[in-house]
Amino acid sequence: MKAGDDEAGWRGHGVTRLEAFVDAAFAFAVTLLVISVDRIPDSIGALLQALKNVPAFAASFAMVAMFWYAHVRWSRRYRLGSVPATLLSLLLVFLVLVYVYPLRLLLGTFFAWITGGWLPMPLNDANGPGPLAFMFTFYGLAFASMSACIGGLYALAWRARARLGLDGDAAANAAGEFASHAYFVLVGLLSVLIASLLTADSRAWQVALPGSVYFLLSFTGLLHVAGQRWGARRWPARAED
Repeated sequence: MKAGDDEAGWRGHGVTRLEAFVDAAFAFAVTLLVISVDRIPDSIGALLQALKNVPAFAASFAMVAMFWYAHVRWSRRYRLGSVPATLLSLLLVFLVLVYVYPLRLLLGTFFAWITGGWLPMPLNDANGPGPLAFMFTFYGLAFASMSACIGGLYALAWRARARLGLDGDAAANAAGEFASHAYFVLVGLLSVLIASLLTADSRAWQVALPGSVYFLLSFTGLLHVAGQRWGARRWPARAED
């Protein structure tokens, strides 16, 4: 039976202890985002002020959820139990727990900056190009390092394609996912590089460049297709037994 014969293309539907641990760690990371509010609002004004934190929470939640679901897809489609795969999964958990709370503060600072202070500024000293450059550097390193973990997992799946008995589609998908996440790493590092070039005299449009770089992610689909085609040429579909 081919790996993609079932509706979702999963290799199995059970949950391993490692997968359960990763899921619990990501759930705890989301909890850190939720409980980071100082106190429950006790007035309409306080409630409206708290609601202004929603964009930063939503962006942080989306990033955490994106990497969680990327790991879910990898686990279900390839489910490697090797030591390198386990270490990469644990490293992903470590990174998300390290980055999650500073991530919300930094994204809150970003939304306050682009709205001219209408949304609340969580950091009191985040004024000028220097702190914003630090914010983009931190976010870029977080995005690139977690993308590298997911990309590494797909690289391991590609290398183990024969042992896993993958058909052409499943193997090509692993190559495509690796290409996509390698592209994520490059975009994140490009943002970090641009942020490192900012100075105290940088203009507003220059300060916005490290964030604007992430619009390059709209081309991810092209990289995924290119990776799939490369993988299909290297591992053509095999006839079903």
